[in-house]
Amino acid sequence: MFDYLTSSNDHNLPYPDTIHPIIVHFVIAMVLFASVCDVVGYFTGKARLFEVGWWNMCVATIAIFVAVIFGQFEAGLARPYNAVKAVLNIHTLLGWSLSGIIAAITAWRYVLRTRNPDKLPIHYMVAGLFLTLIVGLQVYLGDELVWIYGLHTVPVVEALKNGILR
Repeated sequence: MFDYLTSSNDHNLPYPDTIHPIIVHFVIAMVLFASVCDVVGYFTGKARLFEVGWWNMCVATIAIFVAVIFGQFEAGLARPYNAVKAVLNIHTLLGWSLSGIIAAITAWRYVLRTRNPDKLPIHYMVAGLFLTLIVGLQVYLGDELVWIYGLHTVPVVEALKNGILR
């Protein structure tokens, strides 16, 4: 059993495939859906959509911390080579920042919800738009790490093991 936990597979992971992207896609969907529900609720006056947005942000707040932990772990296992380090560092910094930003926006949302669950101020809507833009940038950086630099893909892992990439 301990051999399985300490050995790496073709993706340079001790488990079958990357977990970070699975959790991250969940967070992305929750944040974007919360923003859509808030905007639609704001313009239609349907307060039930604010409730949906609230619960999506709550779940996203918890999930992003799990995503960041797995991201840190899997980034360390990726053995990043020189060309990828700058993008990976920005992606890491932005990931940790997003966890704080999402938690702060959710806390703000909690205060707004306790005061009046049927309304959201325009300032909150602007913050949701800002959050959506940051999430979009983070998605771009994550895609770049996988689709351009090939982190945890079999050919890149083999090239690293053979000393072709440094």
